[in-house]
Amino acid sequence: MTIYEAVGGAPAFERLVETFYAGVESDPILRPLYPEDVSGPRQRLTLFLIQFFGGPTTYSDERGHPALRARHTPFAIGQAERDAWMRHMRAAIDSLDVPELAKEQFRGYFEGAATFLMNREG
Repeated sequence: MTIYEAVGGAPAFERLVETFYAGVESDPILRPLYPEDVSGPRQRLTLFLIQFFGGPTTYSDERGHPALRARHTPFAIGQAERDAWMRHMRAAIDSLDVPELAKEQFRGYFEGAATFLMNREG
């Protein structure tokens, strides 16, 4: 069973991303990194996570290879941005009613990915 299946499919990822972006939209560190309308980034993150955790490949079908590092290069991501991003993602994960093992998998993935995407000191 994939994590996608274990958490109940797309609705869990939609809730995760919705809760995450509610935090981002009011965050003074992160908000400037996003466009005024976050519906595009919200949809892309949802589709990416669905695919990454074993669901349909809609993200790659529509956008090609994820190339996360390259897609994030235009944004200055230092320790403060990474930590703010993780604070909102951890809160979003904690808000989900999914198995604890899935939450652990989410936390592990996001911790590594957030650090990997850092592209500046400070």
